[in-house]
Amino acid sequence: MLTFDKKGTLKELATAGAKQGLIAALDVGTSKISCFIAKVENAGTDKDLPLKVVGFGHQVSHGLRKGAVHDLDATEDAIRSTVEAAERMAGATIKQVVVTLTAGAPQSQAINVAGPLDGQPVDDEILRELLVYGRRQHQPEGRTIVHAIPTGYSVDDTRGIRDPRGMFGQRLSARIHMVSALTPQIRNLAVCIERCHLEMAGLVIAPYASGLACLVEDELQLGAICIDLGGGTTSFGVFGDGNCLFAGVVPIGGCHVTNDIARGLSTPLASAERMKTLYGSALASPTDDREMIDVPLVGEDDDPSTANRVARSELMRIIQPRLEETFEIVRDRLQASGVEESVAKRVVLTGGASQLAGIRELAARILQRNVRLGRPSRLNGMADVATGPAFSACTGLLKYTATAPAEAVIANFDSKKESQDNQGRVKKISRWFKVNF
Repeated sequence: MLTFDKKGTLKELATAGAKQGLIAALDVGTSKISCFIAKVENAGTDKDLPLKVVGFGHQVSHGLRKGAVHDLDATEDAIRSTVEAAERMAGATIKQVVVTLTAGAPQSQAINVAGPLDGQPVDDEILRELLVYGRRQHQPEGRTIVHAIPTGYSVDDTRGIRDPRGMFGQRLSARIHMVSALTPQIRNLAVCIERCHLEMAGLVIAPYASGLACLVEDELQLGAICIDLGGGTTSFGVFGDGNCLFAGVVPIGGCHVTNDIARGLSTPLASAERMKTLYGSALASPTDDREMIDVPLVGEDDDPSTANRVARSELMRIIQPRLEETFEIVRDRLQASGVEESVAKRVVLTGGASQLAGIRELAARILQRNVRLGRPSRLNGMADVATGPAFSACTGLLKYTATAPAEAVIANFDSKKESQDNQGRVKKISRWFKVNF
């Protein structure tokens, strides 16, 4: 992953409101909101700087549907409660957060940009100017650029260069992976965060964050697909050569399976969620017809004598089609992306809904790939409850912020230049990245 030289330490990436050197990540999901507060340790060394989680909060999400804000007040209250719980554990107050994004119908597009070198060596300034130019040339109407990730460079006729700095030539080209999302939905999320007296320092699409948290180095380099099965959405990212090459979001998640069960068996949502967790599976088994389940009926859940008894196979007949539909949509979008065949045949499943029994085998059958279940890499000080796949995106946010990839630096650089030109069209990015140039 390309980065620019830093002129300071990671401790300087801390927010203005957290003098202890803290960074904060906020995962705003349809079914759950979580917040990690981490402290940068051993700042000032040349090694990768480890993070220690000092604050953690999570609670059931309210006011969101399919990742998008539908009730400003309810979402604000849920975010506020989650952040306050993390602040109490950390013993500090935060002012800025980096946030995951699944709403706004994220779209990926690869673009190529080029500029003259005239025999000069490529340096940081030339590279930045080229990437900033690429961001400015791709401004889709009604959408906001969330990521502009450089995935490869060419100097004259030499292709496939990861880092062209120091090379001589007449012409420099770059291929950039652009991810954009609908501006109104980003603004709605920003409003909720601002109401909590927080600044949204940056946005990271959920599959990008989850991939950084769950994929091992070989998978990032050789190629893998990370699928995050959330409550209201299923997001996926294609990784290769250390970069995110494609990303997408399907507006179907674990909550839809729960709703299907509630409707199909006329049971309350809470009971449907419990049955899904205890008895649910993505694949049928020979014993399903013989195993019976008590199903509380809507409006009569307080009276066990009125519960309906159904075979477990009835539950499987509701769960399996919805999961098959989800993976088939992901498969079709991967095939349409054009990058699906260029990466290794490996899939990593993560997210809360990935814990359903049999889901790995179902995904392997539909996607025709080797599949493993992924958990986020454990950070220092992280509680056991926060190490599950449901917290992959939040963990990935911390890694993204700490490593400050080139596209984050470029976004901040572009923001400064826009401000100097009085255009102000690019949203201000975190002060955490100012140290990079």
